[in-house]
Amino acid sequence: MEETKNPNKKWKSSAFTAFFSVPENAAKLYEALSEKEGIKPEDISYETLSGVLFMARKNDMAFQVKGRVLVISEHQSTINANMPLRDAIYYGRTMEKMIEDRKLYQTSLIKIPTPEFFVFYNGKEKFPVEKTLKLSEAYIEKTENPMLELTVKIININFPVNHPILQKCRPLYEYSWFIQRIREYESNGCGLSEAISFSIEDCKKEDIMTGFIRENGSEAVNMLFTQFNMEDALEVRYEEGVEQGIQQGIQQGIEEGGKKTAKETAMAMLQKGNFSIEEIAEYVPSLTLDEIQALQCEKK
Repeated sequence: MEETKNPNKKWKSSAFTAFFSVPENAAKLYEALSEKEGIKPEDISYETLSGVLFMARKNDMAFQVKGRVLVISEHQSTINANMPLRDAIYYGRTMEKMIEDRKLYQTSLIKIPTPEFFVFYNGKEKFPVEKTLKLSEAYIEKTENPMLELTVKIININFPVNHPILQKCRPLYEYSWFIQRIREYESNGCGLSEAISFSIEDCKKEDIMTGFIRENGSEAVNMLFTQFNMEDALEVRYEEGVEQGIQQGIQQGIEEGGKKTAKETAMAMLQKGNFSIEEIAEYVPSLTLDEIQALQCEKK
């Protein structure tokens, strides 16, 4: 319990990303996704771009498999129809990292890994077991054979949904079990800190994610604590945006709801007392240093 009161202010990743940044877990995940056997931890090499696109969550994960396949994935707790567009941008920046600029002008063909795009969804809203989104669905001008297409497979990994991949990939099963246990404790009236602490004890009893929890210690708790708080913030932002949108226009409502949520997040971090103004500005980029200082004065 004491650990959750002092979140690691240097934390930059979600629990999902950290868990599957272990090559052994990523290898098992790709075996389940591709239905191929014999993928080893040494076959995995990471290409994740830390915080390039999604500053608030930094939960993206990209890795190569045997240098032949590039898997770009995200863990999401909110439904987002723009994943193909986001992945298109993310893919371009990943390739910029992997290939030297000067090589683009050589006459011989540059061989690149085959890209695959996945989203692992475990939000509270109802969602199909699996769904495919295409970039072309966003095109204003529809064509039969678009010259640029990108397909994203969204997999619902909520434990009660029981997607077949949970039975094929033990690490994914354990992660989903763990998150479900936290939510069950919350639904029974526990605060988030209690829910995480009780769930960790259950994991130890059931031999679930024990290696990850043992090796990461309080940092794993901090990841979960921040991850769940961020999910709540996103949910509040959406609800406030819709409410304001009815009265003043959808776009204006979303902006106002987002600003209010940003201030609430910054105030909560100030109240914890172990974040500097600069660190809060990094976590809540929509607020200026002056705005955060003003909130600090209000707190006093």
